[in-house]
Amino acid sequence: MPTSAPPHNRFERRRAETRQALVRAARQILAETGDASVSIQAIAERADVGFGSFYNHFESKAELFDAAVRDALEELGQTFDEHLQGIDDPAELVAAGFRLGVRMADSQPELMQVMRHRGLSHIHSDSGLAARATRDLEAGIASGRFIIADPTIALTALGGSLLALVELRFARPELDGDEAASNLAEMLLRMLGVSPEDARDVARRPLPDLG
Repeated sequence: MPTSAPPHNRFERRRAETRQALVRAARQILAETGDASVSIQAIAERADVGFGSFYNHFESKAELFDAAVRDALEELGQTFDEHLQGIDDPAELVAAGFRLGVRMADSQPELMQVMRHRGLSHIHSDSGLAARATRDLEAGIASGRFIIADPTIALTALGGSLLALVELRFARPELDGDEAASNLAEMLLRMLGVSPEDARDVARRPLPDLG
C-alpha cells in the first residue's frame, strides 16, 4: 500500500506498521459497509492493535477514515500509472482510466468499494486519482486535444461519471462493464472536444492486462 519513505529504526518501523494496520482496517470497513460509525475499539481489534495505539496516530475516527480513503485512492492512482505508462495521448489516458476502473471492480473490489462509498468527497483532491486526472486534462488543453475552458469543471464531470459508473457496475453485476465504460468514455471525450470519430476509436483501443 502507498506509504512514505520506509522508516529506518525499529521504533519507527513498528509505529508505521501500527498506523498502516489501522488504515487497512478502516479501508476494509469502508469497503464492506461504507459505515464509519463503528467504534474505535472495533477498529483497533480488527487492526490487532491496542486501543490506546489509536490516539498515537489519529485524533479522531474522521481523520482515520479520511486517511484510509486517501490511501486507497493513491493506490488506485499508482495502479493506473503502472498500467498506463507509455501512453502520451491525454484522450486515451482519460478513456483508459474509465475502462480500467470498471475492470478493477472485479480485480480489486476493496479499492473500488472504498471509492464507491467515499470517492465523491475527494473528486477535487490534490492527490490520488484526482491529481492524475487534472494533469491529463491540463496536458490535453495545452496540446489542443481538449477544448474546454475550465479544467476544474471538467474534472467534476469526469469524477462524477466514474463514480456513477462504478456504482452501476456493483449494482448490476450482469452488466457488460467493458462496453458501458467504452460508451461513457466516448461521450466524455466528445464533451472534452474530441471529434466523434476519434472519440469512438480512442475509447476502444486495446487495454493493458490488469493481471
